[in-house]
Amino acid sequence: MTKLIVELCQNHNGDRDLFGRMIEAAVKSGADYIKMQSIFSNTVTKRDRFEEGITFADGTVKTIKRPYDAEKARLANLDLSVDDHLFFIETCKKFGVIPLTTIFTRHAIPVVGSLPWPVKVVKVASYDCASIPMLRELAVYFDHLIISTGATYDEEIRAAAKLMKETGKKFSFLHCVTSYPNALEIANLSRMNWLRGFTHEVGWSDHTHVERHGIKAAKVAIMLGADYIERHFTILEKDQTKDGPVSITPPLLAELDAFRKKSKEEQQQTVEAEIPEWKTMLGTPQREMTPTELLNRDYYRGRFASPGENGWVYNWEEKPYLAEAP
Repeated sequence: MTKLIVELCQNHNGDRDLFGRMIEAAVKSGADYIKMQSIFSNTVTKRDRFEEGITFADGTVKTIKRPYDAEKARLANLDLSVDDHLFFIETCKKFGVIPLTTIFTRHAIPVVGSLPWPVKVVKVASYDCASIPMLRELAVYFDHLIISTGATYDEEIRAAAKLMKETGKKFSFLHCVTSYPNALEIANLSRMNWLRGFTHEVGWSDHTHVERHGIKAAKVAIMLGADYIERHFTILEKDQTKDGPVSITPPLLAELDAFRKKSKEEQQQTVEAEIPEWKTMLGTPQREMTPTELLNRDYYRGRFASPGENGWVYNWEEKPYLAEAP
């Protein structure tokens, strides 16, 4: 049966009480895994081209605008300490759900990876699927890497699969379209078939617009055989968190939980009756990234880095970094 990964992302707003209530709500609504993000604002990098961005006269955007000071200040309000990580792990254990995280810098791996995770599983963000040094170091601390493949070129996915097979650690690939939000017609769910050529377990990390599309894409992905569905989750109103437009609520998570428990025949019948446009989501097994994904790749791949002797060390660089605790 498909496993549901609930991504709390930044929807906790830096509030531990809210953090705990989100975990409880996710468990009651059917989550198998609950994921946090090990973001530390002191590792945000300043890259000059994003201060003002670049837009051509015809309106084409070459570089998005994301000023460093504003981004660092925003993330500083969302920082979760090592103690917060322990709270998260213990709360998940209390409710009988598997906790996991995404680590965004290599120098944080030893600290976060050494915490008492009951199951040694970690999620890798799309922008680090091609970060071979980071994947290698994560495999030292974790037994199972669930790797998103959005905003990643095919040859990079092949390289990631080759490395993971060399480590001998279990790995799963999630198809992802890195637009926030994205539309049903670019879901390209048949790409899961291509990813299955590298690993037995694949899935769909879903960022479709909740208000417009609900959980349609996730249901179709389950019907097509996804081993995992990942969705952002909130118990707040959509305007109370940055990720509101792509975050499902407890009732929608419970609906997804009920759908995955149906037989394949019942899933097919439900999709045919409720989502007549479902074939528009299939796309092709191999695809080119959209302009939006390329812009996001340019910004998010390198947003965080580890401190080095002579500046930042990015996750894909074969360079030493300073072993400082977050």
